[in-house]
Formats: sequence, C-alpha cells, structure tokens
Amino acid sequence: MAAATGYDVCVVGLGYIGLPTAAVVARSGARVIGIDVSQRVVDTVARGDIHIEEADLDTLVRDVVTLGRLTTATVPASADTFVIAVPTPFGPGHVPDLSHVLDATRAIAPVLRPGNAVILESTSPVGTTERIRDLLAELRPDLALPGIAAQPDIAVAYCPERVLPGRILLELVSNERSIGGITPACAEAACAFYRRFVEGACTVTSARTAEMVKLVENTSRDVAIAFANELSIVCDRMDLNVWDVIDLANRHPRVNILRPGPGVGGHCIAVDPWFIVDAAPDETPLIRTAREVNDGKVDHVVARACAMLDADPSARAALLGLAFKADIDDLRESPAVKVAQRLIARHGDRIDLVEPFVDTLPSALAGGRLVSLDDALAQDDILIVLVDHSAFSAVPPEARAGKRVYDTRGLWR
Repeated sequence: MAAATGYDVCVVGLGYIGLPTAAVVARSGARVIGIDVSQRVVDTVARGDIHIEEADLDTLVRDVVTLGRLTTATVPASADTFVIAVPTPFGPGHVPDLSHVLDATRAIAPVLRPGNAVILESTSPVGTTERIRDLLAELRPDLALPGIAAQPDIAVAYCPERVLPGRILLELVSNERSIGGITPACAEAACAFYRRFVEGACTVTSARTAEMVKLVENTSRDVAIAFANELSIVCDRMDLNVWDVIDLANRHPRVNILRPGPGVGGHCIAVDPWFIVDAAPDETPLIRTAREVNDGKVDHVVARACAMLDADPSARAALLGLAFKADIDDLRESPAVKVAQRLIARHGDRIDLVEPFVDTLPSALAGGRLVSLDDALAQDDILIVLVDHSAFSAVPPEARAGKRVYDTRGLWR
C-alpha cells in the first residue's frame, strides 16, 4: 500500500477543529478542500471569512483562500488524504451518537481510490475507527481494507486533536500527536501526513489505543475538576473561602487542586467520559460520579443565585458569561447556559445576560436579554460571575462597589 502524499487533502467538517486544521494544512502547502453540510459555512469560508471565534484564524483563512490553497464544498472531492472532523455528541442516556462520523464516511466513500488515507480526528468511543473501516468495506467492495485484506488499498487511522480553544492554531502545530492505525502501516501513512505540518512528536500506536488515550486525557481532567467543584460546595456549607483553601493546599509540593466553577462544559470534557462509562458501565463508578458531580454543580449555583434574588424581590441580576470557558464564543455544553436557562425560567426579566463574544442568544435562551457589561454594571444589583472572561477580570473594584456578588470563578475574590 502506498502512503498518501498529503498534497491534496479533504477535510470533512469545518467547525472548531476542522476549519483551523484545514487552514493550517493549507498553510503547509497542501491543496485543501473543506467540506461542510452547512451551505452558510461553506459560503462564509469561501469568501475568506470565518464563522467561529479563534485567535488569528480570520487572517489565516483569508490568506489561504486568497492563495487558492483552501476551497470549500458541500460534497467531498477526490484527494490523497481525508480528515474527518465532525461532532460526536451523546444522545439520550449518554449513549454516544456516531451518526455524523458515519455520514461523513458515507460521503467520502464514492471518491476514495487506492493509496488514500482516511483519518478520523473526532473524539470517539473505542472501536469507532474500525467501524469506519467496516462501513467502507461495505460501501466499496472494490477496495481492499486494512485488517481485512493482506494487501490493503487504503489506510485507515485515528489521530485526535489536543488543542485548547484560543490557542488552536499554535497547538495544532506544536502539540504531540498520538496516531493510531488499524495496522502499523496505516499508522505510518497517517504519521507521514501529520509530519508535514506538526512540529510536536508523532507517536504511532493502534487505533483503539489512540481512541482510549483521547478519552482518558479528558476524563482525567473531569475527575480532577469534580474534586474542586465538590470542595467548593463543602466550603460553602462550612462558610469557608474555597479559593483560600485551594491556594494554601496547593503550596504542598505534591498537591495541585484545580479551580472550581459552575460546572464543566465544552464538547470534550463534558462529553468524553460518558463514552468510557457507556463502554464499561460496571467498571466506572468513579468516572460516572465525577460527571454527576460536575453536572450537579449547576444545581448548587442556581440555588445560591435564587436565594440572593428571593432575598430581594426588587433586585436585578446580571449573569456574566455564557461560554464554556474564558475568552471564546463556544457555548457547547456550557454550564453557564444551563444556569441562565433555569434562572430565566424562574425570575424572567429580572435576569440580564452578558456575553461579549456573541451577538445573539441561542434558542435555548429565548426570552433572555443580552446586555453590555457597562449596562449590567450600571443597572443590575447582583453580579453572578459564570465565566472568567478577561473583560470581567478587568472590572475595577469601584465599578462593582455596592453590588452583591456571587463569583463562581474566583475572579474578584
């Protein structure tokens, strides 16, 4: 099987990972076609514009589109390497939903040819890469698939992203990669592609191991955050300042407690642990409990906020932040959105919402009122910090003098 050259690349999915990946690969000299099911996204990127918030991405996309290195379409075209970067949410009962991955596989199947490499980047349950291989074998019986045929025609591999929103362009290049193949030859073919633009170490392994590594990385963070969130609830009960407790405990040379918040959001940490629980429900009581603690932190935040509002029926409250982390526009699985939904349902127009990274509210917050930070500071009696955006940390003490504050991020302690 010949390794894919990587000069012609098809990236399926132009979201928070797919679009930066397509742009970075195009910058490395490849000819890239970006595929998305949304005509709006396809048209936006084709103009050299972007539809997501990410540092320096607008400039890079404009440059590679202008140079003709990045084009877009709604239907895949032939290429040397295919990268699948589509959502992998969970459905009812926290069961993984692989429909987008399988749909992407169906979409690329007609244009595959011998020598191609198919690489899944979406965070997925263990065994998903093999499911892609099996589906391709069904759809393209004319192609020999790895792990099935002794001399396969194409490579199938898994390589998850390891990037932090706000630093995606930097970390796509600098971070190490775990590259898992259906076979060792598949892993090497994928590795050859990533070495074109990745400066970090590229380590090859099996597809199943790489899938588990990605899940474990995010689950480890979720468990650690759950301890911090549970500790914050205990400290509230004991009338202790959790931030002081954590700062002093972390002076121990072997202690590193993370920072609590209103819960855990984003498409990774709030989702990925459930993939492990779903695969091994009887063996994962700690992982399940951590997820329940972090999801349950929303209940605690809502209860405290309601107590403040109920104590003064004439008071108005501003919820500061809706994104799942600081200085981004990503609201996926955001605990701040969940808090806002419940407070709006109970207190209606007494609730103002401040989110400097969005212009319109999502449908989940229909009925809410988006206001500027200046307006909130001028007219609201209660300030509830849900996200530690830089704009909020810059608010001077005098601007919030006389306000009642519930700071879930320790921003103004």
